[in-house]
Amino acid sequence: MATELLHPLSSDLRLARELADIADAISMKHFNSRSLGVYEKEDRTPVTDADRAVEQALRARLAETRPSDSILGEEYGSQGTSRRQWIIDPIDGTANFMRGIPIWATLISLVIDGVPEVGVVSAPGLNRRWWGATGQGAYLDDDLSDSDVATDRRIQVSAVDELERASLSYNSLKGWDEAGRSAQLLEFSRAIWRTRAVGEVWSYMLVAEGALEIAGEFDLQPYDMAAIVPIVVEAGGTFTSMDGEEGPWHGSALATNGLLHQQALEALAAR
Repeated sequence: MATELLHPLSSDLRLARELADIADAISMKHFNSRSLGVYEKEDRTPVTDADRAVEQALRARLAETRPSDSILGEEYGSQGTSRRQWIIDPIDGTANFMRGIPIWATLISLVIDGVPEVGVVSAPGLNRRWWGATGQGAYLDDDLSDSDVATDRRIQVSAVDELERASLSYNSLKGWDEAGRSAQLLEFSRAIWRTRAVGEVWSYMLVAEGALEIAGEFDLQPYDMAAIVPIVVEAGGTFTSMDGEEGPWHGSALATNGLLHQQALEALAAR
């Protein structure tokens, strides 16, 4: 009881991790399945049977446990108007998932009054799960195979404060080109130590772990970003849009270790 009073988000974080367990059980049954159904949505992006099954299951569980809360999911849209909103991306990285590439994850977030307060990123294909909640830190479990052994550890961003020692993951060159900022990315790459296209949500989790200093991309939706925010921030980092706007509402993401955020914003700004 005392813990709940000190950390009012504890029960929500516990539920979010339970939802991740549900999602992992479903997604791994479909991963690498020869019978996986793949379809094309109206926006011409792919969706699979796994995307739909995961989101349906999580919505059903939330209806049981948080019936007054609202939900926003990638596959089935918005439901309810509560100030407490669960945001779900059932399979972030569907293109990887359908090709048998293990870099994909279920993203679960609780947003209260527009601020992401709880985030869970579960990547069972990589055998990893990250989570964070406001005031409670950010954590990684890098062995999901044994629930009887505690493998959780607290994570934090790196202390690198010089661009020439920093690493950047940019996800997709095409996205930067379409956003009109490929020239900035190329110029920025000359000022830093290394560039990588790790891809998908893993880039941001590596920033939270301290393995990378900067990650960013364009053409994103709130369900692509909401779960990332509490994890990066609670690990000591900074998360904004590419134009410096707070939160997951502005169509792009820039996550850093905080020490290099302003320099990254200036270097990658629109011209």
